[in-house]
Amino acid sequence: MRSVICRQWGLPETLVIEESPTPTPGPDEVLVSVRACAVAFADVLTIQGKYQTKPAFPFTPGGDVSGVIKAVGANVTDYKPGDNVFGRARESCAEEVLADPNQLRQLPAGIDFTVAMALGNYGTSYYSLRERGELKPGETLLVLGASGGIGLAAVDLGKMMGARVIACASTQEKLDTCKRMGADELINYETENMRDRIKALTGDKGVDVVFDAVGDKFADPAVRSLAWGGRYLVLGFAAGEIPKVALNLPLLKGSSIVGVWIGGLKRNNPKHAQRIADEILDLVAAGKVKPYISAAYPIERTADALNDLMSRKVQGKIVITMGA
Repeated sequence: MRSVICRQWGLPETLVIEESPTPTPGPDEVLVSVRACAVAFADVLTIQGKYQTKPAFPFTPGGDVSGVIKAVGANVTDYKPGDNVFGRARESCAEEVLADPNQLRQLPAGIDFTVAMALGNYGTSYYSLRERGELKPGETLLVLGASGGIGLAAVDLGKMMGARVIACASTQEKLDTCKRMGADELINYETENMRDRIKALTGDKGVDVVFDAVGDKFADPAVRSLAWGGRYLVLGFAAGEIPKVALNLPLLKGSSIVGVWIGGLKRNNPKHAQRIADEILDLVAAGKVKPYISAAYPIERTADALNDLMSRKVQGKIVITMGA
């Protein structure tokens, strides 16, 4: 089988594709024949040694996978060879991977392997908006980095929840995608004054919830644009710098700064995280939300996929696909 291998910190071009023996599942593992795996900005940081965790060399990027069970360990009873599954698997950019069956789910009929790779984004955004942000019908949601994977999911889910959605992105092409996903208003935060536009769009009231996976220079005007009682959701810092926020702002606005880390939820309350995953599957199956996969790359082009993430070309979710 082939795997994408990182042997040194560096840019995507330093990755290599190598042949290795098919792994054998341990008694509590399953072997998945991969059909698609997801890459994210975290993988770009990880291969450069810039992520908060640093795996030992050599390692394979990736963490989400969909495919077909090929073999099961002696203690595994929930799955059998031939089952279609999706979920978490370490080092998933490979043609075959070992996985913990507790981190997998049966893939329902009607949801294909590539779309399954966007469901994690929807879980993150759903948890953010419904539980951490307590978004209510009629409220105004501001999404920074709205054309990215979790950003577009937030736009889609925000509309489903009955909010007025203001999408912020850096190009007209990206904003057009946000519009197609249901955004009510658009802001190009590279060419427009974001705070002035928010004032104009909200009649100087401000927004009720900010969904921010971007950080950097966009955080301060977003926090200042919160309405009274607003909630600012911190999901990440894709733009680079971790911003510093003046704490008098939430004091004066009666607002909240709320951290969102679904990985922590999965670790500390896995049953709760499982319920969220179940609800997302129901929403997708019912057609209430429609994950957006913008591109699929064969395993040979994994470096291209990561470079597109680095250069901010990606809209929605991108996946790496393997042969059937």
